[in-house]
Amino acid sequence: MRNSRLPFEPESIVGEVLGRRAAKGVDPAAADFECPYIQSRCPKRSTQLPSEPYPVCSLWKPAPRKSTQGPELIFVCPKRFYAVDFLTEVIEHCWPGEKPTDPQIAREVKMEGFGNVDFVIADVKSDKEIDQFLSVELQAIDITGSVFPAYQALRAGEDLEKKPTYGFNWDNVYKRYITQLIRKGYFHHHWKSKIVAVIPEQVYQYILGRAAFMKTSDVKNDPQVNIIFMTYRLEADADKPGEFKPVLVNVEGTSHTNLQNAIMYKDPPQRSAFTAQIKSSLVRGAVRLADLIAAGEVSEMEDHEDEGPDPGDLIQ
Repeated sequence: MRNSRLPFEPESIVGEVLGRRAAKGVDPAAADFECPYIQSRCPKRSTQLPSEPYPVCSLWKPAPRKSTQGPELIFVCPKRFYAVDFLTEVIEHCWPGEKPTDPQIAREVKMEGFGNVDFVIADVKSDKEIDQFLSVELQAIDITGSVFPAYQALRAGEDLEKKPTYGFNWDNVYKRYITQLIRKGYFHHHWKSKIVAVIPEQVYQYILGRAAFMKTSDVKNDPQVNIIFMTYRLEADADKPGEFKPVLVNVEGTSHTNLQNAIMYKDPPQRSAFTAQIKSSLVRGAVRLADLIAAGEVSEMEDHEDEGPDPGDLIQ
């Protein structure tokens, strides 16, 4: 086990900076913060860097305890998917029926009451009308805490005195992104179309661990499928030693109904367990709201609203 008081290597936390493997002395300013995947300035920002981008592409996910596998690299920026032509792979692996004759791409399609999707691949007919289409959404993962000290140490060419406190915000993806996906899957069902979620393989496995929904690899022909998970993992790039590339791992589909039911209708905890929690939380002598206020209990009540940050372009 690593002694947390010993110097800590920042490259064991940050996987990639500006598309290259993290190394001490990295200087993204020398490349004017240009992201190699979108061929323009990195769009990621941090509250701690008001005047320049924060070009952290991926982080190392530590191996589980008592596991023989090593740490895994995981996307924290959706632009990292742009290293591969995922839109062409969507057509190849997800398009139902005959391939489109004139596929064209729309970006950031928005609709009131629906939200927006990152891409729509549409088969455009000769009269310019839309025939079949597939929507595509990218989702990386955001984090809790901060890896900013590790990024600073990399740029300074130094080790850290201790490991920064951070974690991957799995619950935020599960609660927010999956809820949105169910709603959009429902709409696509009525439109006789499908929505493709391009996500990290680790996020998909987390979702499967939380919700055992029915799924199929027959995403093109199964009429029930309106949500498709297309997952990628960052693996060693044989053409660029020391670097990494996204590799397609899974293409599996489900329906909005199956996904919703798997999330909503879980086996309930035992009644006795809940009543035990009631007993431990009873406020002595409190039978009215005024009693709770007098006992100072109201100010300590938890806020049950889900107010976590949206997954997206900001990591701390």
